[in-house]
Amino acid sequence: MIIDVHGHYTTAPRTHQAFREAQLACLADPSLPPPAPAAISDDAIRESVENNQLKLLRERGGDLMLFSPKASGMEHHVPDEATARIWAQVNNDLVHRAVELFPHSLAAVCQLPQTPGGTLDAAVAELRRCVDGLGFVGCNLNPDPSGGHWTSPPLTDAYWFPLYEAMVELDVPAMIHVSASCNPNFHTLGAHYLNADTSAFMQFVEGDLFSRFPTLRFVVPHGGGAVPYHWGRYRGLAMRLGRPDPAALMDNVFFDTCVYHQPGIDLLHRVIGADNILFASEMLGAVRGADPRTGIDWDDTKRYVDRAGLTDEERHKVYESNARRVYPRLDARLTAEGR
Repeated sequence: MIIDVHGHYTTAPRTHQAFREAQLACLADPSLPPPAPAAISDDAIRESVENNQLKLLRERGGDLMLFSPKASGMEHHVPDEATARIWAQVNNDLVHRAVELFPHSLAAVCQLPQTPGGTLDAAVAELRRCVDGLGFVGCNLNPDPSGGHWTSPPLTDAYWFPLYEAMVELDVPAMIHVSASCNPNFHTLGAHYLNADTSAFMQFVEGDLFSRFPTLRFVVPHGGGAVPYHWGRYRGLAMRLGRPDPAALMDNVFFDTCVYHQPGIDLLHRVIGADNILFASEMLGAVRGADPRTGIDWDDTKRYVDRAGLTDEERHKVYESNARRVYPRLDARLTAEGR
């Protein structure tokens, strides 16, 4: 089985975004009536997914995708907590409906209702609602709700502990994933996303998070940002700071394969190793279209993994068994289905 752990509902029907625009209009003008979520039919959801993510997943040989709301659309920088709570619920409910329509091909990962400086009470409640009530298998966690200004404490700070306690209890991992950048110095897709991946890993290097939460698990997307390319830097910094070698983090931290060229995938596997890499494509995400030099779609990451010179055992880990290990609720569901 080939499991893609990083897919987004970037193709939701237009009326869904219209609801969001009405939400933001109400914040700007409180005299406006609160909007109701868009009435979206099953057929509209089916068409929006089947002709996009599922079409490519099947054409490229994938079997199942972990599906979460559009990352840049989470918009955690909007400071109103009530608005964030409703927006996360509506997004997650829409993802749940898509999964219910395609249960053999999709599994759900939730958005959390985060705000800059806000409490995590609503995030914990939404995580529990999605996992216990709707069968979600993980969540996306934004380490920078401010959108590129980094006003939140590092991920090793006690501020985050209530969420981590719920994650451990529910036995679900989080993918580290920021939303849109509000800082013009950081392009959302080309800088902000990769900055966050790299920054989160360095926070883990500096802290003692996993001594307190030994079963807590994170997936660092986009190939780990700069981390694999600069692995020696992080080892050297850890030594300089009196911290353990970063290899000590690898029971808890994993990387995905959203790296869009062969040399990058090859480097990822040489440095990180097959035990800590999960297959992913991010489709439909940041980079679309084909590389004119190779003719391969940028996000057809399976083509790169297949050419990375892995053994059959290593390929099985990257394509399936690591995902089932990191996402045990997914494994339980697949096992119950005889897969």
